[in-house]
Amino acid sequence: MARVKSGVVTHARHRKVVKAASGYYSARSRNFRTATQAVDKANQYATRDRKNRKRNFRALWIQRINAAVRAIDPTLTYSRFINMLNTAGIEVDRKVLADLAVHEPEAFGQIVERARASATA
Repeated sequence: MARVKSGVVTHARHRKVVKAASGYYSARSRNFRTATQAVDKANQYATRDRKNRKRNFRALWIQRINAAVRAIDPTLTYSRFINMLNTAGIEVDRKVLADLAVHEPEAFGQIVERARASATA
């Protein structure tokens, strides 16, 4: 039986890792051993930060909603506003509320008024 050499497969694997590390500083983008460590760590960070991105955006939406609500009524807070939305039966998520607050303040103001009217009634 013929002898099988693994040069082609190994070279392809090395090329794949070094290509993934292109743009890294110094030996991290050239040496296979160092590039492997760098790419593995980068993948760990990417996995972790996909979760963190969701948290960060939710926090941003909450801050925008709070700022918009306080601009309409300085005595109204974010938590009271969300409570009024729930009691009024208005089901709009925070992403849409934040987008309305930034891009369509009139529509956001109407939502605030409707929530406030149903809370007092």
